[in-house]
Amino acid sequence: HVQLVESGGGLVQPGGSLRLSCAASGNTGTINVMAWFRQAPGKEREGVAAVYTAYDSTYYADSVKGRFTISRDNAKNTLYLEMNRLKPEDTAVYYCVRFDSDYVYWGQGTQVTVS
Repeated sequence: HVQLVESGGGLVQPGGSLRLSCAASGNTGTINVMAWFRQAPGKEREGVAAVYTAYDSTYYADSVKGRFTISRDNAKNTLYLEMNRLKPEDTAVYYCVRFDSDYVYWGQGTQVTVS
């Protein structure tokens, strides 16, 4: 069983920065994709950024491209999301997601408020 624990959320002013972390523990099976999703009040959950482990390539939603950076530290089993130049529309609960070959794991989420 895999556990994903996010941290680093909080309240920040527009233009500010935050770094989210996602620590993974448990069975470290074959990981295909590690990603960050977010869900704002009254909106659908959306993918923000992802890293494809086999190729170490990344994906970013257009809304965050150039402002957010996804990275990982394999030695620490930790995924990061560096968020710069934050905007009020970035306010959401951010989730860490791990796509294994046969299962998808979600963290509990961390609140990011830009105001």
